[in-house]
Amino acid sequence: MVTVDTSSLDAADALRASGLRVTRPRLAVIDALECAPHADTDTVAEMARATLGAVSIQAVYDVLRALTDAGLVRRIEPAGSPARYELRVGDNHHHVVCRSCGAIADVDCAVGHRPCLTASDAHGFVVDEAEVTYWGLCPACSTTRKEAHV
Repeated sequence: MVTVDTSSLDAADALRASGLRVTRPRLAVIDALECAPHADTDTVAEMARATLGAVSIQAVYDVLRALTDAGLVRRIEPAGSPARYELRVGDNHHHVVCRSCGAIADVDCAVGHRPCLTASDAHGFVVDEAEVTYWGLCPACSTTRKEAHV
């Protein structure tokens, strides 16, 4: 996979730069992920249908796979959650996940240079990326929990 810096390109140009054809379903999926970072496939499909009128869930899976393979989309899989997708790629950022409602937010690299963390023992591997998931309660769930205890 060749990584193309698409940060300054519009969706159609990003698709072309990655060697993909520009199609309405691909543009609708990219638009959905711009509006809803960390969306699951069902959410992306629902949003794409609002734009296109009709699109099968299989078509959305196929588009997400093609965009992920091309390096335009990143797939994340928090434990206990369906796969989520985002357009922020190539910077090795991390995520914080709410244990209660499942909300997800980006967390920039923890410390230092890529891969952000140094393994205590890499077992001979050449590490080029670290994936960290922080778990806790989002502000809304934390407030709700505090209010429930009052």
